[in-house]
Amino acid sequence: MHISIIGAAGMIGRKLVARFAAEPGCFGFEVDRLTLADVVEPLAPETLKDLTTTRTLSLADPGAAESLISGREGTERPDVIIHLAAIVSGEAEAEFEKGYRINLDGSRFLFEAIRKEGLRRPYCPRLVFASSLAVFGEPFPEKIDDEFHLTPLTSYGTQKAITELLVSDYTRKGIFDGIGLRLPTICVRPGKPNKAASGFFSNIIREPLAGQEAVLPVEDSVQHWFASPRAAVDFFVHAVRLDTETVGLRRNLTMPGLSARVGDQIDALRRVAGDKAVKLIRREPDAGIASIVSGWPRDFVPKRALELGFKAEMRFDEIIHIHIEDELEGKLT
Repeated sequence: MHISIIGAAGMIGRKLVARFAAEPGCFGFEVDRLTLADVVEPLAPETLKDLTTTRTLSLADPGAAESLISGREGTERPDVIIHLAAIVSGEAEAEFEKGYRINLDGSRFLFEAIRKEGLRRPYCPRLVFASSLAVFGEPFPEKIDDEFHLTPLTSYGTQKAITELLVSDYTRKGIFDGIGLRLPTICVRPGKPNKAASGFFSNIIREPLAGQEAVLPVEDSVQHWFASPRAAVDFFVHAVRLDTETVGLRRNLTMPGLSARVGDQIDALRRVAGDKAVKLIRREPDAGIASIVSGWPRDFVPKRALELGFKAEMRFDEIIHIHIEDELEGKLT
């Protein structure tokens, strides 16, 4: 089997590759070829070098998607495609044309490349798409269930919602076997702050745990839906293994997570790392970020995903401990 991970240099992509390197049977079948693609060159673990090809490209570039899909005699065509590539919410909102070019046009180019390859000879890969809770917009019920409609209030959310519809339609037409995963805000993200409007949710935990100051641009009352990077990787592994006949025609699922306020995050940080860490959070209101975040959903009842076997954390303390275990070698600064 050949797996292609697009967006493999990003946080989830890197961790997904690391999971496969540590647990080669995690996808439920033998993988003899792995393609890692991103706008910067992805890195393959030494143990996977022999079966890995890395590609540096953008799906929005002419011919890039076709080069990932087409192969000779079917030997190079990916059997499973994990589509993680995107620019983040804050950047997509600030750079309107770029957001649509990367997040929407790039996805459609990929889907069309799969369709055209299927016209040449039979082809129907499994495709797992990373969507977002940004597909939902106000007004919200107290808890959003699986019947709530998509009304995004950002360009990023609109791009993801349109792509979800394409995933369903191309699947209905038998072009690929698709499933879209609406990810919670992934927290605590390792590394440095990025342009995501949601970045502060991780920053106010990650930096204090490392003994550094973090900026909090919103009020403690801001509430959101979270899962750890470890849970996010599990979502994609499970989606690859899943019998999609059990999913039915509605191919986009809200992933499990936990609902917490910023104040709950800070309380959890205090329980895990003490007042010293909490004092490193500096409050600096940002009206732009507050405006974007105010239109995001806060709590969910992801019944379909839970029934299909997707799982996430139950307490924010668990998310902090996972970050300490996975990124800090189990030690606090």
